[in-house]
Amino acid sequence: MAEHSPVCDFGWKAPEFKLPSTGGRQLSLSDIAGENGTLVTFICNHCPYVHAVIDRLIAEVSALEKFGIGAAAICSNDATNYPDDSFPNMVKFAKSNGFNFPYLHDEDQSVARAYGASCTPDFFGFNSRNELQYRGRLDSDRQAGRSEDARRELYEAMVEISKTGNGPEHQIPSMGCSIKWK
Repeated sequence: MAEHSPVCDFGWKAPEFKLPSTGGRQLSLSDIAGENGTLVTFICNHCPYVHAVIDRLIAEVSALEKFGIGAAAICSNDATNYPDDSFPNMVKFAKSNGFNFPYLHDEDQSVARAYGASCTPDFFGFNSRNELQYRGRLDSDRQAGRSEDARRELYEAMVEISKTGNGPEHQIPSMGCSIKWK
């Protein structure tokens, strides 16, 4: 069943974390933070909504690097009941999709709870002071691939955040599969 993320709580401070990455290191929020902002995205390996946008997310993260935006994705799903989302499968998913950002494992779901993550994908865009400025969708095209006229909403918001420290006032919530809670 599709779930929507809540509206942006402008100025809400990003909770710190330290999680294992598929690259073999423990990484914290400060490790992934960019000079001008940070994108934290909750995803998982099996969600069809994630599969539909993963190539575009990878492209957007790459495009945002030049604006000083750091990024990471976090999988918080219950891997016992959803074995496709296990850490070994996260490693395979990151490798097979050529992730250009760290993919972190939130096994005890404490980070997802601290962030109030509700769906996959769920995008949290922070300014350089770790204040939430974007909680919207990736773009206006929910299908695989991107149509020519689709707005790059996440990209545009993060560029604005990198330049001004503020996100757009109007944001459309992300939609995806619910987080699979234990």
